[in-house]
Amino acid sequence: MSLLHCSRRLLSRSTYRSGHSIALQSLALAGLHSRRAFHGSAACWGTRSQVLKDVGEGITEVQIIQWYVEEGAHVEEWKPLCQYQSDKAVDDITSRYAGVIKKLHFQTDDTVPTGKALCDIEVDDAQYPDDAVVVAQPEPVESQPAQQPTEVSQLDTSEAVPHVPEEKPQSKYASLATPAVRGLLKDLNVNILDVTGTGKDGRVTKDDVQKFAATRGQQPITTTQQTAAVPAARPATTIDTQQSETREPLTHMQSQMFKTMTKSLQIPHFLFTDELNIDAVTTLRRKLSSDPTSAQKITSLSFIVKAVSLALEEYPILNAKIDTTDPKKPTIIMRRNHNIGVAMDTPQGLIVPNIKNVAARSISDIAAEISRLSALGKEGKLTPADLTGGTFTVSNIGNIGGTYVSPVIVSSEVAILGVGRSRVLPVFDEAGQVTKAELVNFSWSADHRVIDGATMARMANKVRDFIESPDRMLLRLR
Repeated sequence: MSLLHCSRRLLSRSTYRSGHSIALQSLALAGLHSRRAFHGSAACWGTRSQVLKDVGEGITEVQIIQWYVEEGAHVEEWKPLCQYQSDKAVDDITSRYAGVIKKLHFQTDDTVPTGKALCDIEVDDAQYPDDAVVVAQPEPVESQPAQQPTEVSQLDTSEAVPHVPEEKPQSKYASLATPAVRGLLKDLNVNILDVTGTGKDGRVTKDDVQKFAATRGQQPITTTQQTAAVPAARPATTIDTQQSETREPLTHMQSQMFKTMTKSLQIPHFLFTDELNIDAVTTLRRKLSSDPTSAQKITSLSFIVKAVSLALEEYPILNAKIDTTDPKKPTIIMRRNHNIGVAMDTPQGLIVPNIKNVAARSISDIAAEISRLSALGKEGKLTPADLTGGTFTVSNIGNIGGTYVSPVIVSSEVAILGVGRSRVLPVFDEAGQVTKAELVNFSWSADHRVIDGATMARMANKVRDFIESPDRMLLRLR
C-alpha cells in the first residue's frame, strides 16, 4: 500500500473542521516529497482471511478439534492455528500470516468446508503486498455510535442478569483433548471444563471423563426428579412401555463413513469364501518369535499381507482401479506398487492405513510397519500419507471376533480380503485319521463389473498355497 494511500485513509477518518482538514492534508502531501520524514511512522494494517485449502484425496470438509489461538492473540507465520480431523487423518493447519487474530469463524467441533475462511488476521500490509485485503476498512470515526448508550446498555444487562464468574480450567492445556476424549465427552454429555485433568499439563483423559461421569451418576436424586421418574398415581410395579427417542447428529467419522459406504455399495460385489489351515504359519511364527535375537514380533497378518502381494504379481488386475470420470467410457488404471491397506479399530473409529510397496518388503519389514501404523492409529497421529494411496485392503476382523465376514470394497479398489478368527477344529489328515488343525475363514469381495469369479477364485487359491505352505514364499522373496 502506498504512503499516499495511507495518508488519505488517515485523513478520511479525521473529525476536524474543514479548515483544519485542509491544513492537515497540505502538510501530509508536502511530507510525501521527503520519504525520510515517514521512515519511522507506524505501519499500515489490513486484514487477511486464512482459507481452508483443498487437503486432497477428495476431502471436501474437515472438523475442528481444537484451536491453538484465540481472538486478540498474536500469531507467527507458519505457526499452528488449529488441529483438524478428516476421514483420513488428524493434522494441524498453520498460519499463512504473522499478525493479530481478529475473528475465528468456526468453533471447536464445527465442520468446515474447503474454501471457507477459518479466521481473519490483521497484518502489516507491507509484509504481504501481493495479497488482497479481504475485509473492508473500518468506517469513519464520526459514523461510529456514541459510547454512552453502550455503557448504559451494558449496565442494564448486568443488572438484569447477575454476572456469574466462569470456571476456568486448571491449566491452559486442560481443555485440549484427543478426538477419542471429545467423542466420549459428547456421548456422556459432559462439559470438559467441569473435569479435572490428570494428563500431561492438566489435559483431560478418557479415565478422567469416565470417573467424572460415574461420580455424577452417584449424586442423590432430588424430590423433583423422583416425582418425574415415578409418577405418584402410578403403582410401583407398573412398567413404563412408552418408547423414548433422542435425535443426535452423526459424528464426523460416522458422517464420512456414511458417504464412503453409500458410494461403495453402488458397486456390484462378488463374494468368495474359503477355509485355510494355518498350522504351518503358526508354527513358523512361534519359532521366529521365540528367537532372542529378533526384536520384532511377527504376526499372522504379516504373512497374509505378503502372500496377497505375491499373488497380486500373477493377478495384477486385482490391484487396479476403475476410472468412471466418463460413465460412457470407463477405463481400468493398472497400478505397479502393492499398497496394501490394513483395517484397524482405533479410539477414533475404523481406519485403514496402508503399507507402501509391499512387494519390496520382507515379512519382518511388514510386521514392523504394521506395528508402527497401529501405534500411531491408537494415538490419532496417522498422517494423510499413511492413509492415502491404497490399492488393496486386508480386514482382519478376527482380532475382534467373528468367523465370517462380507467385506465392502472401497471405490478406489476392485477387491478386498476379510480374515476371520482362527479356530482349532477336528479334521481328517492324509491318512484318514482325525487330528486337530487351526482353521481360518478367508472372505473375498471383488468388483463384479471387471472381475469375474474365476479370476477371484484363482487369486484366492494362490494365497491359500502360500499360507498353507509358507516355505513356497521363500522362493519368491527378494
